[in-house]
Amino acid sequence: MLLQIQVLIENTFPEATLEYKWKIPNYYYHGKPLCYLNASYKKGFVDVGFWAKNGLKDFEAHLHSEGRSVVKSLRYFSVNDINATILIAVLQTSYNERKAN
Repeated sequence: MLLQIQVLIENTFPEATLEYKWKIPNYYYHGKPLCYLNASYKKGFVDVGFWAKNGLKDFEAHLHSEGRSVVKSLRYFSVNDINATILIAVLQTSYNERKAN
């Protein structure tokens, strides 16, 4: 799952840089945080997290927040769960919202 997600991110944002912070991979694009990847092996899913305090309203049906006020995530339990169209749209929207601020 992580490899598939990485391919989608890096093909959509070829200039994105991958950095490890807080012991997890974080993608940055033009110096702004794009998303992070968090694999929960215990619970069997991968989260693609976004800093979206007020944004990403168009994707609420796909996002998990679980009481988090700033971070929302797309959650995948298998490679077949990954909807590339949704992931790319959320990535682009998240970046555009963060760039505007």
